[in-house]
Amino acid sequence: MSDLAWAPQSCTLPTEERPLRAAEWYALFAERLTSLSLPQPLHLCLDLAGEPGVEARVRDLVERESACCSFFTFTTTPGQDLIRLDISVDQTHEAVLDALAVRTAATGEQQ
Repeated sequence: MSDLAWAPQSCTLPTEERPLRAAEWYALFAERLTSLSLPQPLHLCLDLAGEPGVEARVRDLVERESACCSFFTFTTTPGQDLIRLDISVDQTHEAVLDALAVRTAATGEQQ
């Protein structure tokens, strides 16, 4: 998980902060991921187990990620027991989304 070479040049998060941010995402996925799908080539759909505080945690990460990686479009949909996180990108960043999906799936499998 420490290899962040797949992060695109368009990411404005300082290089030294990237492993910390990635660790936050991967910790969330390891703790909460219940399903992952790629319903379309540019769209990743994640379901996260909900409980008090999880939605706020997801929204905080989404807000910070949106600030440095404007190529991502995040949609958070809270449910009764699940929080759906949809992540979309444009064609230029399809490889980034695919890499994120692979790493997220691997993180979820380590549960």
